[in-house]
Amino acid sequence: MHLSHEEEERNLSLSRFESMLKTNKVLFFDSEEFEDIILHYMDIGKPSLAKKALKLALEQHPKSTGLKLVQVEMLVFEDKLETAEKLLNELYAIEPTNEEIYIQKANIFSKRDNHEKAVELLKIALKYTDDYADVHNLIGMEYLFMDELELAKEYFIKCLEEEPEEQSSLYNVIYCFEFLEQYDEAIEFLTQYIDKNPYTEIAWHQLGRLNYTIKNYQDAYIAFDYATLIDDQFMGAFMEKAKSLERLKRYEEAIFNYNETIRLEDPTSYALLRIGKCYEKLGNDQEALKYYNQTVHEDPLLDKGWIAITDYHFKHNDFQKALYFANKAIAIDGENRFYWKRFASINKALNLFEEAEYGYRKAVEFGDTELETWLYWVNILHYLGEFDAAIQTLLQACDFFPDENEIEYRLAGFHLMLNETEKALFHLNNGLRINYNNRFLLNELFPGILDTKIVQETIKKYKK
Repeated sequence: MHLSHEEEERNLSLSRFESMLKTNKVLFFDSEEFEDIILHYMDIGKPSLAKKALKLALEQHPKSTGLKLVQVEMLVFEDKLETAEKLLNELYAIEPTNEEIYIQKANIFSKRDNHEKAVELLKIALKYTDDYADVHNLIGMEYLFMDELELAKEYFIKCLEEEPEEQSSLYNVIYCFEFLEQYDEAIEFLTQYIDKNPYTEIAWHQLGRLNYTIKNYQDAYIAFDYATLIDDQFMGAFMEKAKSLERLKRYEEAIFNYNETIRLEDPTSYALLRIGKCYEKLGNDQEALKYYNQTVHEDPLLDKGWIAITDYHFKHNDFQKALYFANKAIAIDGENRFYWKRFASINKALNLFEEAEYGYRKAVEFGDTELETWLYWVNILHYLGEFDAAIQTLLQACDFFPDENEIEYRLAGFHLMLNETEKALFHLNNGLRINYNNRFLLNELFPGILDTKIVQETIKKYKK
């Protein structure tokens, strides 16, 4: 890889410095070389080497403001804020127009959660700096800490106007748009940005993400495709492109792109699972099952993999196998209402009604409030002869569906079965009032009850 002149010089300085440490020979470095060396060791997480370099640097250049500012940065990093502040005040007395002094003071106030004061100091730094992009980015971050998203967005955009390739600001400005749910504005901003910077794969990727969020899958696919054309190693863009193609029902192309992610990195259980889903949509069930099995082999704790195998066997009426794999999924995520509902459906298909009742009960316990679930559960209780439990379950369901005729007719039927006439008539009247035409449901669920005298007399009142 070709290195820039600055990188070559820095590498040479690092080699000389490390050689000096090994040989105990004292070599001379100018102050800027020392700054680069110290910041390099701080960046790569080697604070002890950074401290050694700083000590030697200050011995050789005791009056260097730049080195003292690096010392401040190190003190702030170590949370020695009072010492750092004292040193900054000394430097301010010497160089009151040095923007780095204001930036480091702002950093200290930010560490103390006084972000308003940090912004105030950074705005002073703007008067003296040549690097507007960096200061605008820092102001944007302070506003982000204060949850002032509109102001943060404004300064991140200013940063990008100065330095279009500042990736962190690009990500942050999109974060602000998304948090504010300004998706159309974000897409417009990125479109204008891309017009000026057409080869920025990050921008294309973000444009794709935004279009995907608003379910504009065709435009999302196009954006992700451009990102992969610019960078053919961009694994995330290939993954998102595959997801968009899957949404567009272009399953063979989706499979190709999921396979590209596997080519670029080790196979992920997610990619393998999605390939299986695509093959299933194409009607190639054998290939789908092969990928589902690879999914759980790659990640045995991925419950979605086990549930995909469950659904496969349920679809093919192999209920014993489906139950086995459903139990594996539940063992991983025992509070997933969808898994418990599958467990109930499989047991119902196997005529294991007590187990099916337990499954529906757990599904509701973990948040399933669909009418279908309540009614399936009640139907099982009816079959088991648990009329009181069925009534209590239906009354619970009334909290979610206060005007549902299917619930009212069932309550009427169960109360009649228990000879609780007054309660039965109350619910029968409710059912007839809500949906007169569905009265035949009583006969389907409770044969003979519709023809009883008391029911017929009540129905007559609602005949038009």
